[in-house]
This record gives sequence, structure tokens and C-alpha cells, in this order.
Amino acid sequence: MNDVPRRLDISRAGPDDWPVIRGWAADEGWNPGNLDGASFFAQDPDGFFLGRIDGEPVSAISVVNYGAEYAFLGCYLVRPDLRGLGHGIATWRAGLAHAGARTVGLDGVVAQQHNYRKSGFEPAYRTVRFTGVVPARPATSATADGIMPIGDGIVPIGDELAPGRAAVLAYDSACCPADRPRFLRSWLTTDGHTALARVGDGRVTGYGVVRPGRDAWRIGPLFADTADDARALFDALAPRAEPVSVDVPQTNTEAVALVESRGLSAGFETARMYTGPVRSFAQGRVFGVTTLELG
Repeated sequence: MNDVPRRLDISRAGPDDWPVIRGWAADEGWNPGNLDGASFFAQDPDGFFLGRIDGEPVSAISVVNYGAEYAFLGCYLVRPDLRGLGHGIATWRAGLAHAGARTVGLDGVVAQQHNYRKSGFEPAYRTVRFTGVVPARPATSATADGIMPIGDGIVPIGDELAPGRAAVLAYDSACCPADRPRFLRSWLTTDGHTALARVGDGRVTGYGVVRPGRDAWRIGPLFADTADDARALFDALAPRAEPVSVDVPQTNTEAVALVESRGLSAGFETARMYTGPVRSFAQGRVFGVTTLELG
């Protein structure tokens, strides 16, 4: 009787299940943001799944829908002591069914990219995580608590999403394969997240968000018209004397040069992969990916 396989039950996960998924992801070294879950579920509350055996979580996946044409797959995890038993692929299939006929994107770790290709995903570009401690600025240019005063066209995106909700959402839309207003309304205003925009000649020329993670602060997104815009935003967002990470598309050589100039070093890499075509977007403005879990 002890040799009878125990049944895997797969069902939708809710916000109360997020700490389990986040903990597994952190144990893998992915360092999700401490408060990411609220924004993830705001975008698609039906897009998260857990596999359970006898009520105990053993596997997870998210397939978050963005509109009618695009979805993003992430949080694909199996508890280490139960890998190799088919729980992962069963959970994978259940999650992908949620996307329907949409094109699906993901950021795949190197070890799994071959398997993703067998499932119809094709690579678009590489992303590398850069991490490090940004050197402190001279004391004469910082405030008493070490935080730089906002200037150089940098303005906070607060509860009212100044400099205007429509402008920030439109800028984000131009930098992504899909619109994501529900996600952004949470991402930009979550407690602990700092969201800043750069404005010049009355228009947004970039914006970024920094948030706390278990192992390092995370900057994402970092979207900007130019390398100068990106540098101004990075310098305003990055904490001093604490580790910070940015996931940088390798195709954006100016982005790589920026993070290297600030003392960050390359770590693990992923590949952005898609199952089909996505709408055109301004890839040259992407200096830092928002999050590997939701794209």
C-alpha cells in the first residue's frame, strides 16, 4: 500500500498561498520582491495554481493573462524533494490551459530552456541579473539620511500617479507587449515601493520602481528614452550601502554599460521566450525588466 502513488490535486492559488510560492522562489535564488503578491493578483487573480498532495503544496505555476492576446508564465516551481515525479508537467499543463489561445511569454532559466522549446517557446533575447552595492555619493550631495534629493527632472509617482496616470500608463504600454493598467495601479503605489518618473519638456521620458527583496533591493521596471534618462532614474532609485539587483536585457548595451558603471556584476541569466508573435514595443527603452515572474 505504501507504494501507491499519491494523487496530485491542482487548483487555483489565492493570496493566502502566495507566501509558499514566494518562499520557494526565494529559495531558488530568484529574490522576488517582498510585497509583489498583491500586484500579481491584481492583474489576474485566476492566474495562479498550486499542486497539492494530501493538502500539502508541492508545485506551483502562474499564467497571468494580459488582455485577449498575451499571457505571461512564471513561478514554475516544484518542491525539491518531489521533483522528477511528473508533478511539474501536470501543473504546467493546468496553468497553460488558463492562457487559452493567447501568445505566452516567459523568462526561462538556462537549465529549462530546452524543455521550453519543446513546448513551443522560442527565444527572443537574453536577460542577465546584475547585482551589487552602489557606491555612496559624496556627503556634500546627499541629505542627512543619505538619500539624494529628487531633482534632474525626477518626480515621485505618488497616490495620484503624478505626473498623470494616463501619461505613465501610456509610457509603460509602449515598452511592453501588452497593456497592464491593473498591475501598475498596484505596483506603483504599494507600500515599500518607490516609483519615480523623469519628465522633460512636459512629457514622461522614463520611469522606474525600486522595492525590497529578501536578498537585495530590486529595480524594475527601468524604462527610459535615453541612457541619460535611465542613469538619472537609476541614481535616484538605487539604495546606497545595500545590495540592489536589476534584470537587464543583453540586447540593450547601454543598459549593461549603465549597471556596470555603477558597480553591479552579472549573475544568473534567463531567456525571454514566446510561443508566438507579440505586438511591437520599444525594446530599446527597456533598461530593466519589471519582474521575471510577470514580465
